[in-house]
Amino acid sequence: RLHDIKGKSPLIQNLKKQIEFFAKSDSTILIYGESGTGKELVAQSIHQLSERRNGPFVAINCASLPESLLESELFGYEKGSFTGADKRGKMGLFELAHKGTIFLDEIGEIPLSLQAKLLRVLQEKEIRRLGSERVIPVDFRVLAATNKNLYEEVKKGNFREDLYYRLNVLSIYTPALRERKEDIEVLSAYFLKKFAAKCNKDVPFFSDVLLYKMRRYDWPGNVRELENFVERYVLLYGIDGHLEQIMDRFMEPFEFGTTSRSEQNSNTIEIEIGTLEEMDSPILLKLMEKFHQKNKDQIAKLLGISRQT
Repeated sequence: RLHDIKGKSPLIQNLKKQIEFFAKSDSTILIYGESGTGKELVAQSIHQLSERRNGPFVAINCASLPESLLESELFGYEKGSFTGADKRGKMGLFELAHKGTIFLDEIGEIPLSLQAKLLRVLQEKEIRRLGSERVIPVDFRVLAATNKNLYEEVKKGNFREDLYYRLNVLSIYTPALRERKEDIEVLSAYFLKKFAAKCNKDVPFFSDVLLYKMRRYDWPGNVRELENFVERYVLLYGIDGHLEQIMDRFMEPFEFGTTSRSEQNSNTIEIEIGTLEEMDSPILLKLMEKFHQKNKDQIAKLLGISRQT
């Protein structure tokens, strides 16, 4: 549901507004964005807010099945249609989605040979099972998702232009986590609570130093990678060196547990140049890291300010 999309960033607030607005329509929507950005969560939210919410939500990953099986899964088949087919025949996913929503994930992976059949189903709103001459009318809404640039795939000849425009009536972009780093803390708190309850463990939230490092990391695996990171943090919490284990895997660019050549000099730290206001926090966090967060009096004395300041 919509409230399961976590974040306070302007990008996420805009995404939620788009979902609410597009849910009122029955048009096809193309959801695009990198892997791990929550495209299926967006699709489910649209379905739950739509007039079809009481109908089925049927999802299929178009990249997970070979061409022969994908066709029979989408359109169904009659008994005896091919070797190994169920003797009773089988209803396809478009039939199962009648009066509801069908979600075609990784639509960019669907073979060219199937794209023409899919286009016909979208245009005519009727299907014909494999091995059957009977046409079955169906009422469904299509939501499709891709991590590819489908327009580029069209130009390369890998995707039908007419199908692209049929799918791309409305479009929603799911932003990458590196584009909304202000959401890292919100998402981390949500995942920490979830996994701590699952493991029945009392696990404290991340330190300021760790959060600072997390904000600097680009998270190529997006929210899915962050979720995995938090799960490992919870599972390994309480084990000696647990931070080093998770940081080595996910934060390798920061060389956790080591110091740069300049940092080996006790009078030197490194920060990125910015405005004075932007450099305040990095300076303090670097110093806290250098002194292991233990001697705040020493940090205050070094900076010529009171500990309270």
